[in-house]
Amino acid sequence: MPIRISSELPAFRTLGEENIFVMSNERAEHQDIRPLKVIILNVMPKKIETETQLMRLLSNTPLQVDIELLQMASHISRNTSHTHLDAFYKTFSEIKNNRYDGMIVTGAPVELLEYSQVDYWKEITEIFEWSKTHVFCTMYICWAAQAGLYYHFGVPKYPLEKKMFGIFPHRAEVGNKQLLRGFDDIFYVPHSRNTEVRREDIEKIHQLEILTSSDMAGVHIVANKNGRQYFITGHSEYDRNTIASEYFRDLKKGVDIQIPYNYFPNDDTSKMPVFSWRGTANLLFTNWLNYCVYQQTPYNLDELEIRSWTWENNFL
Repeated sequence: MPIRISSELPAFRTLGEENIFVMSNERAEHQDIRPLKVIILNVMPKKIETETQLMRLLSNTPLQVDIELLQMASHISRNTSHTHLDAFYKTFSEIKNNRYDGMIVTGAPVELLEYSQVDYWKEITEIFEWSKTHVFCTMYICWAAQAGLYYHFGVPKYPLEKKMFGIFPHRAEVGNKQLLRGFDDIFYVPHSRNTEVRREDIEKIHQLEILTSSDMAGVHIVANKNGRQYFITGHSEYDRNTIASEYFRDLKKGVDIQIPYNYFPNDDTSKMPVFSWRGTANLLFTNWLNYCVYQQTPYNLDELEIRSWTWENNFL
């Protein structure tokens, strides 16, 4: 939570410039508090596993967050029971008149398909468009990041010669970004994908900014400069054993899959993987909730449609 001090105190400006979370007495006295409303559009096959991973990270904050789960009505899930989906998930038609402080769109194992071949493409793009007026800040993960960049900005994806699979070192490309507050100079992120977006395509679009990248894994976090969208190509939400499960699953299927990079100690698949990205993952989601959502979203969510889509976020 922010420290509360007078805006007249010299430390107020200094700490603000250092991205230390401060709030003036004047603002604190007039601030209304309510739970944040966050919706998760979960298009991963193992929905229970993914929703648990995300909720674990979203709970690592003193903020009160109300979570709703959203599924595709135009897609039949074969890996999650209908009982679970009926009990805990809603469809777009049920929530389209609601407004949310934040939304997370998960990845999906459909990256080798053309976007138009994805059976729920029409529905998910309707949600992408809806989010611009009904969600304050949206986080797109892995395939969803590629799909969001393509839908909103026309950024293409490209097939990789081999799967980007493992735990890769990353660095920030920009300073003074509150989403990255507390990140180490070199931090680690899991990747598990067969396609990529490329720097040269993103840099042509003036609304976008590359925040983090990897010499090995490429572009990592791309931000809309208005602070309303973040496109993240990796899987910081993964648990310790998620990559291992994918690796052994593919081996069992006879897939020609390489040992995940920098994951098993000495590439010995009998050893427990080192959980080297957990701290960064917690920072990423905590910073997103705090700085990109909580500190910026209007108290009255009905104001989302009043605020211009090009509204500039001073905290980006």
